[in-house]
Amino acid sequence: MVPLSVLDRSRARVGETEAETLRATVWMARQVEALGYKRFWVSEHHSVPGVVGSAPTVLASAVAARTSSIRVGTGGVMLPNHQPLVVAEQFGVLESLYPGRIDMGLGRSVGFTNGVRRALGVSKDATEDFAEQVRELLGYLTGDSDVHARPGEGLRIPPFILAVGEGASIAAALGLPVVLAARPDSPDLAEQYRRSFQPSAWAPSPFIILAVTAAVAETTAAARELLLPEAWASAYSRTRGVFPPLQPDIPSTMTAREQEFFEQALNGQLYGTPSEVNALLGELIERTGADEVLITTNTYDREDLLASYAALADLPVDAVL
Repeated sequence: MVPLSVLDRSRARVGETEAETLRATVWMARQVEALGYKRFWVSEHHSVPGVVGSAPTVLASAVAARTSSIRVGTGGVMLPNHQPLVVAEQFGVLESLYPGRIDMGLGRSVGFTNGVRRALGVSKDATEDFAEQVRELLGYLTGDSDVHARPGEGLRIPPFILAVGEGASIAAALGLPVVLAARPDSPDLAEQYRRSFQPSAWAPSPFIILAVTAAVAETTAAARELLLPEAWASAYSRTRGVFPPLQPDIPSTMTAREQEFFEQALNGQLYGTPSEVNALLGELIERTGADEVLITTNTYDREDLLASYAALADLPVDAVL
């Protein structure tokens, strides 16, 4: 059976403090652990009003401290924003404190604006060095460097590459597991990754985690409703340049441009009754050959969100838990 995992982006809600958002992420990790999910990952975003998760290794430590069995990791640390040695040491600390439970998800994005990139000390073309940064980071863990990560060196911390386009080729060349977003080109990227994969000490064979947005409710309409706050936030950001906190209600009327972006945000997301999402997930897994599915869902009411995660965990087909 293909296991399910959760990516939590620490999405802010209107009317709550950032501290409340972060505590809610830790709370959600405890809930999905009880539901039987395999992993709980947190993300990295900088200077985004609607996303509080800016320091994923720090947040992962808090999550690991309050859980006991679920694997905890990052989806991901954006490596171009950091020195590889520092990242190796941070994960070394995590793995030393919570042995056998830490995942190292690595992405190649940089800040979205010139101001953020300047504050982080990186340029827009920093992504071009991603492959070499990954090699350097892994070298600190394996001891193949004249600089020693303390802690970190000699620890077995599974690495994963968050891939869009070229990232899949990098993961294949380095022999690393890959995380692919569910998109129309996902089957092609998955096949490309498998075809060019080079076995390594980290992974003897290709391993694909498919990242999807999915929501489950008693009716198709109710499931779609769960996705509307995030879709509106996306449309708002595309028309105003600011990604806002989630709000409980979306506007009753939108401009034509807002409506276009709103519908684009919903395109490709999975929602419906348990049997409907069960079939959609099964089809995606069959087309991509995914070894695991990483679920991310954002809605204003966290109890509704938890109910959706619970329904997903109960899906009966062999494609899921």
